Amino acid sequence: MSDTFAFLKLTAHQGGWQPLHESLTNHLAPGEIWGAFHGLFGVGSNELIAVTVGSDDAVTESIETARRFEVDHVEALLLKPTARPTSTAPLTREGLYVFRFLDVAHTDVEEIASLSARAWQTFEGSGDYRAEAQALFCQHDRSEPRGRMLLLTWYDGLNSWQTSRQPPAEAASYFERRRRLTPGSIAYATRLIT
Repeated sequence: MSDTFAFLKLTAHQGGWQPLHESLTNHLAPGEIWGAFHGLFGVGSNELIAVTVGSDDAVTESIETARRFEVDHVEALLLKPTARPTSTAPLTREGLYVFRFLDVAHTDVEEIASLSARAWQTFEGSGDYRAEAQALFCQHDRSEPRGRMLLLTWYDGLNSWQTSRQPPAEAASYFERRRRLTPGSIAYATRLIT
């Protein structure tokens, strides 16, 4: 897939995330918004997370558009898909979406993607919870030695997220190998705005 994605975290001057979402949907075409999310944990009530998709120019323009809104801050990161997503179709499934930023050496990106894809084979098939990795992105610009990857995982709710902390043994083995390559991470729990 040659499309570029952008992670946007917008912080409003005041009020909630709703005016930010309205501005985003009024200024971008529906196909440009892969997903828009409001926070549950780790995201302020005046913050909106959005992921946009398109050509390099279109995604850069979506970032510039967001910067023109009445916001205190826009955090933006240009991304490329690794193992997932395999489609640019917008997300539609209700549930819990957890964004996890992983600190990585850019030379380890392919190995991290491979370990993740192998882990997902048993992680997603567990009968104890419902979860599915939606995306594993690397940074568009990997010219520096270190950077971040972004993992986005869907769960049907917080109980599944909690239960999935004890995945099947095969998945746990791959995740442990991945953890050794990702010395730090931070996660945001969100809900998709439908």
